[in-house]
Order: sequence, then C-alpha cells, then structure tokens
Amino acid sequence: MKLRDLVYRLYARRVEGRLDHAQVPKHIGVILDGNRRWARADGRTTEQGHQAGADKISELLGWCAETDVEVVTLWMLSTDNLDRPAVELNPLLGIIENTVRGLAADGRWRVHHVGTMDLLPARTQQVLKEAEQDTIGTRGILVNVAVGYGGRQEIADAVRSLVLEAAENGTSFEELAETVDVEHITKHLYTRGQPDPDLIIRTSGEQRLSGFMLWQSAHSEYYFCEVFWPAFRKVDFLRALRDYAARHRRYGS
Repeated sequence: MKLRDLVYRLYARRVEGRLDHAQVPKHIGVILDGNRRWARADGRTTEQGHQAGADKISELLGWCAETDVEVVTLWMLSTDNLDRPAVELNPLLGIIENTVRGLAADGRWRVHHVGTMDLLPARTQQVLKEAEQDTIGTRGILVNVAVGYGGRQEIADAVRSLVLEAAENGTSFEELAETVDVEHITKHLYTRGQPDPDLIIRTSGEQRLSGFMLWQSAHSEYYFCEVFWPAFRKVDFLRALRDYAARHRRYGS
C-alpha cells in the first residue's frame, strides 16, 4: 500500500470516528457534476467519464448505509441534458439504464424515479418502471433517481396534477384558488410523501443548484465540493456530513 493511500485511510477513519450519527442528514440530494471535465483532465472519452461517474454511485450508497442516511436523491440527467447531441445522449442513457438496473438488482435499495417520464425514450421509461416495481418491498435506502428531471418542470407538473385532481372532484377554479396552499402542491411533487432533503451536495466546484429540487430545498443545507464526481471519495462525503453537523439549522429567514 502506498503511503498516500495509508494516510488517506487513517484520515478518513479519524473523520468517521468523530462523526455524530445523531446529526447525520436523513435525506441527501447529490448533484453528480463533473463527469466530462474529469474525463478531459484524465485523457478519457466523455462516455468513459459518465461510466466512471455511474460506478461511483454504488460506493456513495454504501457510505450512506454506513452512516444511517435514509433517502438519497441522485440527479443523473436533467431536462436540459436531453438537448445534447444523440452521439453523446444515447450512450449516456445506456449507462443510466444499466446503472438503474444494477441498483434494482443489488437488493439493498428501493428505487424511485423522479422526473418527467414522457420526455424519455420508451426503453429508458421501461427500465425505470421495472426498477421501481421490482424494489417496492425493499427495506433499504430509498434511492430517488432523477432522470429527465428539472425543478421548474416538477413544480409545473405538480400544479397541473393539482388542477386535474380538482377538476375530477368537481372543484371549480375559483374554489381551488381560495383553498390551495403549500401543502396541496407538495402532495403532487415527484417526491410526495418523502422528507425534504436536509443536505444537498454538489461536486465539481460549481456553486449553484441549476434547478435541482427547487421546491424541496427551501430549508436545505448546501455543501459544494471542488472534486469532480468520479473522483469523489469517502473522506469528501464524511467532510460534507461533518460540515452539516456543525451547522445550526434555522427554518426562518
């Protein structure tokens, strides 16, 4: 074992040993950013970068299981990404499909899709539906796979669903306008029934949400990490949890 690897393991063990599991976030959202930049820096292809990022997901979920995290939301493909050239998008969709199949087959995770299904190719839709169906009874971490996801689109879809429900129940637009509140919309989000994310991690050094979980993140804590997603290490994850635990969360202004 190289000295650098030994030092890293000892440091990671030290950080983990000081982690207060009572202060661990129950729901973590992760913006998996930097696959292409990592690939360029390492002399690899874009597809290899996306595959390396996909391979990192199982490691992350293992770390989450060790630290008692209950829900993880992974932003794997945004609605904006759907506009990429087919030569790049098609291999990426294939990697996502294989990753989702792997999560479902693992046996430890309950898979749930968040996003607009209709925007995705039929094959991708089928994989997502099967993964969700096959893991309904799984008792492990709930893994939200955000594929074809956009925060503004989610809110628009939630409002549309709310209006349609009201129409089916014979509620007029005037009556709906008088009674609608935050909780009504929350019940129609992709993550309905789930706790909002306590912590959102974004890799690659970018310090913006880019539309990720706009509604749910009103009171979330954010952690921005310089490392590209494929190079994200356990110690980076533990630092994020340590940083979160050190904060005093306030739910007002």
